[in-house]
Amino acid sequence: MNDRMKIVAGDSNPALAKEIADYLDMDLAEVELIRFKDGELSVKICENVRGVDLFIIQSTSNPANDHLMQLLLLIDAAMRASARRITAIIPYYGYARQDRKVEPRVPISAKVVANLLQAVGVNRVVTMELHSDQIQGFFDIPVDNLFASPKVIEYLNEINIDQPVVVSPDTGGVVRARFLASRIQAGLAIIDKRRPKPNVSEVMNVIGEVKGKNCILVDDMIDTAGSITQAAKALKANGAKDIYCVSTHAVLSGPAVERLQSADFREIIITNTIMVPEENRLPNMKILSTANLFGEALRRIHEGESVSSLFL
Repeated sequence: MNDRMKIVAGDSNPALAKEIADYLDMDLAEVELIRFKDGELSVKICENVRGVDLFIIQSTSNPANDHLMQLLLLIDAAMRASARRITAIIPYYGYARQDRKVEPRVPISAKVVANLLQAVGVNRVVTMELHSDQIQGFFDIPVDNLFASPKVIEYLNEINIDQPVVVSPDTGGVVRARFLASRIQAGLAIIDKRRPKPNVSEVMNVIGEVKGKNCILVDDMIDTAGSITQAAKALKANGAKDIYCVSTHAVLSGPAVERLQSADFREIIITNTIMVPEENRLPNMKILSTANLFGEALRRIHEGESVSSLFL
């Protein structure tokens, strides 16, 4: 890549940022990150970025507020340093679950984050598997929503699961599950559930034939792992054989790791959009790298090529 493009990264996922830079045969620009004793953050981009096409890599994962604030400060620093174009690479877009008003007197937090990003001067956003596609409409700038499916499909074909059935843990994920099922020539099933309040779910019925089949539960994120582990129990109760868990974003908050550890999953397949600490990595956990997808998207944006054609 030429010297008119640079990449900087916050500290949310340094391993992924380095992988993306390595894919492009580039070095990450040096950034100075400071935390004052009262918790305030300070950032400094230590290289000249005047007139360059600048990409800032930062997930808004746990601690979400700190990582979001760090991203906003990096964008503002780049804008004030006269970067030609600022693209925020947000592998995991936090606050995405609050994407509509479902009861009185609550915010649409995903829209608030979009407003903040645009207010500090970002020109483009690249993310992966937004919780809902409508979030792209919260922005008045280009948003590229990438998909982890090429990496997941490649891996599932590699392990060659016998008699597979792709299962959506709720009706909202049917499109995602149907797409994956069509690409690996698998059956399709749906968990019909009711969610009485956030992070609490109650499995109701299994729609589809799973008896004697190997099931692939697929969702965009694992937060507390309540939904996915209850779905696994329901599948087992309906005669499923091995159960594989597939998720793009491993949020893994609260009791998630303990629940996953006690669940009867043959394998837990996630990606590295969120950095998973060593202590949270289980023996049956497979982490797929999304670096080449992000790296190729960055290259195409910089060179004015199509990003959507990555997934055709």
